[in-house]
Amino acid sequence: MPLFCNVEITNMSESISHTGVVERIEGDTVFVRITQYSACSGCHARSMCSASEQKDKIIEVPDRSGAYRVDERVLICGQTSMGLRAVFLAFVVPLCIVLCGVVIGVHLRWGETLSGVVGLSLLLPYYYLLYLSRDKLKKRFVFTLKKLN
Repeated sequence: MPLFCNVEITNMSESISHTGVVERIEGDTVFVRITQYSACSGCHARSMCSASEQKDKIIEVPDRSGAYRVDERVLICGQTSMGLRAVFLAFVVPLCIVLCGVVIGVHLRWGETLSGVVGLSLLLPYYYLLYLSRDKLKKRFVFTLKKLN
């Protein structure tokens, strides 16, 4: 089993855990590197397949305890409701925005191409608003750390 491949759902309504390594510590923030594997990472043919991939992600975790060290293996935990909220903000809302733009454009007889461009360009203000509210979102998407034995 790869070093960072442990994803554990402790209770569907409670939390999800992922192992990672403390990358750096700045003030009261611990930066944890986790490695995400594609769904087929366990396949024996993954070395021959272009669909198999892994990505490193850095997660910021507020921590005032000072109990963690750089290069220490930790368990990062978050509520499953945070994941659902993130999917909603990242996928559902943009899809609805694009679909509304296309439907309104077609209804106004702008043509399919122009309607599609309008639908996609409506995403620019949405993502800009997300960017402006990033500090507020950081307070809602809070992870916790646990030491691994």
